Amino acid sequence: MMQRGRHRRQKRGRAARAFLAGTALALTAAATMISASQATVADDPGALKPLATSAETDVLRLREHLEPQRSLDRLSSAMGTPAGVSAVLDSADHTLRTAADCAPTEREALPVEPAATRAYCWDAADTRSWRAGAVTTSGDADDDGLWGQNRVILSAWSQGAHDLARVAFIDANDLERPTYSWVLLTVPVDGGRDYRALDSRVSGMVWYQDKLLVTAAEGLYVYDMDRVQRTTVDSPAVGRVDGGWAAHGSRWVLPAVGTYSLAGGKAAAQPGYLSLDRSTSPDSLVASEWVSRDDDRDVRLWRYDFSAASDRAGLLTTDPAGYTRVDEAYETKAAGVGAVLSYGSNWYLGRAADADGGHGTLWRQSATGARATRCGTDETRQCWSTESESLSYWEATGEVWSQSGRVLFAMPLASVDRALG
Repeated sequence: MMQRGRHRRQKRGRAARAFLAGTALALTAAATMISASQATVADDPGALKPLATSAETDVLRLREHLEPQRSLDRLSSAMGTPAGVSAVLDSADHTLRTAADCAPTEREALPVEPAATRAYCWDAADTRSWRAGAVTTSGDADDDGLWGQNRVILSAWSQGAHDLARVAFIDANDLERPTYSWVLLTVPVDGGRDYRALDSRVSGMVWYQDKLLVTAAEGLYVYDMDRVQRTTVDSPAVGRVDGGWAAHGSRWVLPAVGTYSLAGGKAAAQPGYLSLDRSTSPDSLVASEWVSRDDDRDVRLWRYDFSAASDRAGLLTTDPAGYTRVDEAYETKAAGVGAVLSYGSNWYLGRAADADGGHGTLWRQSATGARATRCGTDETRQCWSTESESLSYWEATGEVWSQSGRVLFAMPLASVDRALG
């Protein structure tokens, strides 16, 4: 059942936006300033370099492949009527800890400057052996920040040992006590008669309208948020089992409805990180690639337009041949950057810490130059979180959401810009 709908922008949650500001999170700066001040100053990457020739951008084109409708219908018929996001939120059986209940070692993963104004910690037992990945929210899904009547945050996690990827559907209606339930990401096989686990790390993820786009080894996978399915067997297996359907212990499973593969192949490029940019017209999907900081190759940043066609909700714009072309592309000399966010004329790029226990760097780059957040009045730029791989801007609230290890956090974009001077 469709839940999206369009809503008028409303001034919601103004008081909640100040939650935690100046209280428990003040401990973050004190706990981490020493390690950050010992870091060296990174080189200035300078201005972004535009990529304008077809030779430079054609390899970044995507080819769309949608799952046949008969395969999706066959799976739904076998598993039962698909559920929606609300049903998953109603089943939430886990609770995130607020900043006051986070351990000092957990808070060390938070940025030094700017300080987070919201922070939550995951249960170690619930996430043990899983690696945190990308974050997206209902602020990406719809421009008023709601999905139906709900505020929702999605947090991706991957487990290499079993080649699994899952997403926590977080009920963010009460930000003093957010609860969540797990949904396993899968891929239909055998014409929709079964499904397999998405055996890929999810470093990038964007929820736009009723679709969820995630990074995978093949390019991007597409999920329909109105096709969440209930499992019937609690088993470590994934797919059809004796007695029904299993998803490695999860009560919910989300089968893919399509993919986007790179025209130039994985050797030419690979979207490693994603975010949504609502400042463009039409709204656009922003991507960056992972390049090791030891590599002498510049990092590419680019964007694709989302389709405005009524029958292609949440999908990218394609030409008659089924290709999605790059709308804009750049190179940056900020080696080792991961998380990417674009808004207005600025690109925000997160770089993980150089060593365990250290802090990363957050750059803001444009066609005219680059600046990095600084730790107070000194020249140290290693002020960002330790291993953040995602930046998601919730335009309706003005907040940027991210995740570092077992800590989920947010801060106003305005405070990021202030920290950049």
